[in-house]
Amino acid sequence: MDAVRLILTSRRALASSDGVPQTLTEVWQAQALAQAIGSRLAVTGPPELRGEALGLTELAGRGCGVLDEPPLAAGALRAAQLTELGDARHALLCLGALLGEAGMALVGIASAADDETTYWQCMESIDAADESRDRVLEMLRKLAAREAAGGAERVAG
Repeated sequence: MDAVRLILTSRRALASSDGVPQTLTEVWQAQALAQAIGSRLAVTGPPELRGEALGLTELAGRGCGVLDEPPLAAGALRAAQLTELGDARHALLCLGALLGEAGMALVGIASAADDETTYWQCMESIDAADESRDRVLEMLRKLAAREAAGGAERVAG
């Protein structure tokens, strides 16, 4: 399945999640998807994105690692369904939105947490989602700079 479709599926699932366990599962899914997209971009993406994509992979992996791995049914891991990136710019725009929404969902859980473990898991995952989103924004900036440079070459040529 292409990245944008998986991201949109994750955004819908996160928005409709009911209760802390389900929301944490959807945040975990979002981080796993960000990790898979970062990995794919690091290997097959434009060369100028590869360093940031590796950073995204590491940060999103940290975001998964601080949360308890959810019990998922066979075939339910969205990241494993990623077959193609499609338009990198569009995928990154959608991924940035998903990571922002995941961070906001975590803020809500952390602010209402009854125990310190959940609170600190959320805080660390918020940091990972925020830093992952920063990497996504940096990759978008680099893509825009590349497009602008390509446009300038066409005008000059």
